[in-house]
Amino acid sequence: MRTAILIDGGFYRKRAKYLWGELSAEDRAKELDAYCKAHLHRKDGIDRQLYRIFYYDCAPVGRRSVYHPLLKRNIDLDKSDTYGWTMTFFEELKRRRKFALRLGELSDKVYYNLRPEVTKAILAGKRTLDSLTEDDFIFVSQQKGVDMRIGIDIASITYKKQVDQIILIAGDSDFVPAAKMARREGIDFILDPLWSHVRPNLFEHIDGLYSVWKKKDRPTEEPAAEGPTPKGPVTEEPSAKDE
Repeated sequence: MRTAILIDGGFYRKRAKYLWGELSAEDRAKELDAYCKAHLHRKDGIDRQLYRIFYYDCAPVGRRSVYHPLLKRNIDLDKSDTYGWTMTFFEELKRRRKFALRLGELSDKVYYNLRPEVTKAILAGKRTLDSLTEDDFIFVSQQKGVDMRIGIDIASITYKKQVDQIILIAGDSDFVPAAKMARREGIDFILDPLWSHVRPNLFEHIDGLYSVWKKKDRPTEEPAAEGPTPKGPVTEEPSAKDE
């Protein structure tokens, strides 16, 4: 079975950090490579041959300064640890066999804002403005073109009949139209939400739901699910929609 693996990079980096902790850029790239290969070598009797791994993300903002409301000064983004980590991570992926990077861009509107939980604490009277620290703020930016690139590649791979199976590592329902189209054309469409819950409208339009690494590799407590509970379990055991 010819298999393509598509990865929503922003989603993967956020979930991987939550599930398995912070790593160096080099180790995170090795982890991602190993995770994708684990999909190929599942013990389910299917012989999967990798077509390509497509990784979608945005290059970090560089050569720009953004005002920090607490520090009351501009922050040079290209000198930040996040910028250096991300660029090294991308370079590591580029060196790996069968990886293809598809990079969108960040919108021009970037800024620092209070974390949502900090804002709630202030409004509830549990925190004061004097207690704020630099860690209470997050850098806010919006991706442009990533979802479109994923959708285009799903359509291209499908109509050119380059693969028999697509494994999508993602967590939202923006890809429902692309998943529906691929399934209509005979593609076996598998979703890996990295143990997060998926919305029913996405679960309905996939052929399988599977996260390859074992439950013991996850934290014992999951964050509260966003939206309705899916119709099937998200576990390491085969679900009703697993192959």
